[in-house]
Amino acid sequence: MEIFFGVLGGLGLFLYGMHVMSTGLQKAAGDKLKSIIGMLTSNRSMGVLVGAGVTAIVQSSSASTVMVIGFVNAGMMKLTQAVGVIMGANIGTTITAQIISFKIEKYAPLIVGIAVVIWLFTNNRKVKQLAEAFIGFGILFIGMQMMGDSLRPLREYEGFRTLLVSFGETPFLGILAGFAITVAVQSSTASTGILLALSLEGLIPISSGLPILFGINIGTTVTAILSSIGANRTAKRAAAFHFLFNIFGTLIFIFALQYPLLHIVTRLNPGTSAYDVTRQIANAHTIFNIANTLILLPFAGILVTLAKKMIPGEEEGSQGIKYIDDRILETPSIALASSIKETLHMGRVARNSLTNALEGFYERNQSKIDESFNIEKNVNEIDRELSDYLVKLSNTNVSVENRETVDGLFNTINDIERVGDHAENLAELAQYRLDNQLDFSDYAIEELKNMSDIVVKAYEDSLTSMKELNGSLAMKVIEAEGQIDHLEKTLRANHIGRLNARQCIPGSGVVFLDIISNLERIGDHSSNIAMAVLDRVKANR
Repeated sequence: MEIFFGVLGGLGLFLYGMHVMSTGLQKAAGDKLKSIIGMLTSNRSMGVLVGAGVTAIVQSSSASTVMVIGFVNAGMMKLTQAVGVIMGANIGTTITAQIISFKIEKYAPLIVGIAVVIWLFTNNRKVKQLAEAFIGFGILFIGMQMMGDSLRPLREYEGFRTLLVSFGETPFLGILAGFAITVAVQSSTASTGILLALSLEGLIPISSGLPILFGINIGTTVTAILSSIGANRTAKRAAAFHFLFNIFGTLIFIFALQYPLLHIVTRLNPGTSAYDVTRQIANAHTIFNIANTLILLPFAGILVTLAKKMIPGEEEGSQGIKYIDDRILETPSIALASSIKETLHMGRVARNSLTNALEGFYERNQSKIDESFNIEKNVNEIDRELSDYLVKLSNTNVSVENRETVDGLFNTINDIERVGDHAENLAELAQYRLDNQLDFSDYAIEELKNMSDIVVKAYEDSLTSMKELNGSLAMKVIEAEGQIDHLEKTLRANHIGRLNARQCIPGSGVVFLDIISNLERIGDHSSNIAMAVLDRVKANR
């Protein structure tokens, strides 16, 4: 029981250290991580590099693959793009194993001590974030040492050593053990860490370590499969591809390349000491995943076809929410980028509701009025889900500047939601005109069209300035808002004059005044969005 608790505690420290290191690296990477994701194309080779790079930062192929499932489910990534990233994730995760395999755990307390001192006394944000990563790095090794110390008494138990050796004689048992451990801890890096801890204590030979590695490789796909439950069909196919890729790769090595792999790693580290075996396992882990990717990359299309046969049916089109997914919250900087894209999507949906309402009014078109009402429901749905998502995002380890951006997004989506409400008001006024067969003078219609064109342009420019982070365009929106206010007062005075002169009927007059009032409010919200853009521009200087 003492051994069990020791291993459990060491594993806990290992996982915590990995989390702290990952968080620090992500904060330090910041926008660079968003840039890496932005490099995604349908080029699978580039996807492999992106997957390896992102996984090296987040320190877990399971986390990377779950994040990819989130991207696919949110419509930010196509299945063809996900294929390369998933392959690359398997390579990126080997970096942690390589670092662990070098016996530097005796320096771990010193690393933690120095990093904590730097973290406490530096005011430089980047240095503080890197110090945080090194704190996690040191804690990770302390956890490894704790696991090793707890496992050391097992060297005296011949039955345990015989069991581990039998994994080499009966590879199926080793594969099963690696699979079970990975499913239990839900991290291939953690299960590889346990394997390396065993090897560092001289408890397991390389012949037994290889089957366990193969089992770990299969077990890591379970996390993605579980994550895809409730996701769309394309995301499920991405998880299926991950499973097929790892299964086929494992089968190739078990039946054809196991002995060549064994020969290569023993030539690189020919000794039989615990350190040599640990290096052999780490090198086998890296070579296996790189070779697996090189072998199967040309056949990725076939694996995609098999994944589609496993998950049949047509790919769904995105409705409502398009770019956010809880799986992406694992990487806050990317989750923020997806939140901005979702906010812009919400803005475009509200614009469609607005333009349909105005066209429905001018053209007396019932179908466009109905379309405006239907679209407004989507605006409200996106508003609810995006607000909840931003709350979750604000509770992650976001940087100070990103937290300010999140706070600004709360205000922006509120402004967009209000634009949707005013679009709904305009649709109701269009419906009232249609139902009561109200007529307007050509002059009144011309005035309304002139004002609505200016308002729609200002609103569209506010969204464009947000998308491009364009300060000069945002200033033009703010200037247009002043023009809209002046125009609203002028048109109100003109129309009241026509009412007094009995040049139009009172019913039409009330509708006219309500329309210009709603248009003026949309101009105000457009200005608010533009001012939020200027705040972001100022913060980025």
